[in-house]
Amino acid sequence: MIEEQGRVVSLEPGAVWVETLRKSTCSSCSANAACGQGLMDRLGVGRQRGYVRALTQVQLAVGDTVIIGVREDLLVRSSILVYLLPLLGLFAAALLADGLMLPEPLVIVAGLSGLLLSWLLVRWHAARVAENPALQPVVLRTLLVPAPVVC
Repeated sequence: MIEEQGRVVSLEPGAVWVETLRKSTCSSCSANAACGQGLMDRLGVGRQRGYVRALTQVQLAVGDTVIIGVREDLLVRSSILVYLLPLLGLFAAALLADGLMLPEPLVIVAGLSGLLLSWLLVRWHAARVAENPALQPVVLRTLLVPAPVVC
């Protein structure tokens, strides 16, 4: 399970909206000092707030700190679907057009058409499975935040 800490910002029946701080892994990379991305990370350029809808059966309140999680296999399958399928569509359409001995401009148009078609297929699939609870992030646990000390 891939986990991320966040803060509850909104409540829904059976789900919560969690605000997370997106950060890169550059601080743990050995090439951090010689990398432009590491410099941008140190300057805070790559940090953004993200909002994630996570399913929960626990009663939470706005402001609670929680750990949300996504299964690793879902992340891998989604990455393959989003990144690899459009590339395969591009190459398959271009190779098919090239195999039909079409001129180069038409091979390029065919490749771009294959890319667009496979991208639309990915979008259609994502919309079809968007509400599937098995594919949603979930709240794994809440973190106890110590109460402020009043003097």
